[in-house]
Amino acid sequence: MKRWKRTAALTLAGAAATAGVLGGAVVYFGGYDVTATSPHTTPVHHLLDVALTRAVKMRSADIRAPDLDVPARIQNGSRLYRANCAQCHGGPGVSPQPYALGLNPAPAALVASARTRTAAEIFWLTRQGIKMTGMPAWQYRLTDDEIWDVVAFLRVLPAMSAQDYQRDGAAQAAAAPRASAQPAVREADAMAGRIALQQYLCVTCHAIPGVPGAWNYVGPALAQMGERAYIAGVLPNTPENMERWLRDPAAVKPGTAMPDLGVSEQDARDIAAFLRTLPGGP
Repeated sequence: MKRWKRTAALTLAGAAATAGVLGGAVVYFGGYDVTATSPHTTPVHHLLDVALTRAVKMRSADIRAPDLDVPARIQNGSRLYRANCAQCHGGPGVSPQPYALGLNPAPAALVASARTRTAAEIFWLTRQGIKMTGMPAWQYRLTDDEIWDVVAFLRVLPAMSAQDYQRDGAAQAAAAPRASAQPAVREADAMAGRIALQQYLCVTCHAIPGVPGAWNYVGPALAQMGERAYIAGVLPNTPENMERWLRDPAAVKPGTAMPDLGVSEQDARDIAAFLRTLPGGP
């Protein structure tokens, strides 16, 4: 290697090492402001925005939307939007709830998103959620068919005036929900269970080996869960009984502090399979 190339390589390596040390020092000594009252700097905000745009475009490229112009689909999407989305995103003439006003980053104005994103991108964003934004993965609360209903409604939202939105809301309050296709329950998938238990906030109360952020001891640690004789001290530890416990804790052990989190049959089956794989230690 020529001398100038070696010098350039060493210079770049030194600069990268220096930047890494300085960045680590800023983080370690609390120099980066993480408060919700202090927005990200412009470069950080731009970087995150580019990362989001590119990630969504790549991961939604192969998604094919169904017919979204069906009136029943749009009507049900309006009902679902008002029940699940308007609290953070608002609507024409309707503000988000007070707790959403202080979120940082701020929830998107979906009128703008509907104009700039494809139906596939909106479906993917809604289904998967976005980490560090407060946007949940709605695949654990709505079926794919229902998410497409919401997408169908968002496509017509930009054309609505405040009066249109209000009239539509009154009509949806009196309308019956559209029947949505329910996915069949498949065999247990431990890897899907690892993801699902994070979506039901298990990580906020339990120490779970190998799961980032699951270092809390509000409830029992879940290490070696598959080797325990009983669930909650009262129920023989079988996959079927674990599913029962996850779906309705109070029915298994009245007075338990374990809440009913609305875990679906499929997710309970997957989580039970994952829990049986856990090794020892948090």
